[in-house]
Amino acid sequence: MDSRRILILQGHPDPSVARLCRVLAEAYARGAREAGHEVRTVDVGRIDFPLLRTQEEWKHGVLPPALLEAQQAIGWAGHLVVFFPLWMGDMPALLKGFLEQVLRPGFALKEVDGASFGHRALQGRSARVVVTMGMPALVYRWYFRAHSVRALERNILGLVGIAPVHETLIGQIDGLDDAARQAWLKRLEALGRRAD
Repeated sequence: MDSRRILILQGHPDPSVARLCRVLAEAYARGAREAGHEVRTVDVGRIDFPLLRTQEEWKHGVLPPALLEAQQAIGWAGHLVVFFPLWMGDMPALLKGFLEQVLRPGFALKEVDGASFGHRALQGRSARVVVTMGMPALVYRWYFRAHSVRALERNILGLVGIAPVHETLIGQIDGLDDAARQAWLKRLEALGRRAD
């Protein structure tokens, strides 16, 4: 896959442009575009879709029409960048529901010899996960072992073949002064330029 084709998955459910996740995603996109990469954005908080309720629905149900463009964008991308705030120790429920909908068998997983998880259909793509949080990032990483990020990397992205997955954890966001905020924006812009 072409890593110059970048998909930003904005996982913050709040559509306010003032949210740090949204500002960071804009910085990443700006850096990527300036370096000549193609960038698309899927804003999960602006899509109205139902949650899955049964395994049967996940395996054999029809993808809601509102998510078709998002699923096509995932198929198009060579590199995905997922932004979300840490809520109650995990990704927001809306982002999890989105991933359950779009990463279905037949698209993200292909059956091989009767095994539902026989082929990881999104192999060849890489990802970066950018997470904002109120606690210090070191506490989340070392004390809580970054459990939700690890679960996303292993049980969702890894399951469908997306690897390698890198992470950027930004802690104590309520206490960021302007200098620290600008430093993070520059860091994300640099990552965008490198399509990392």
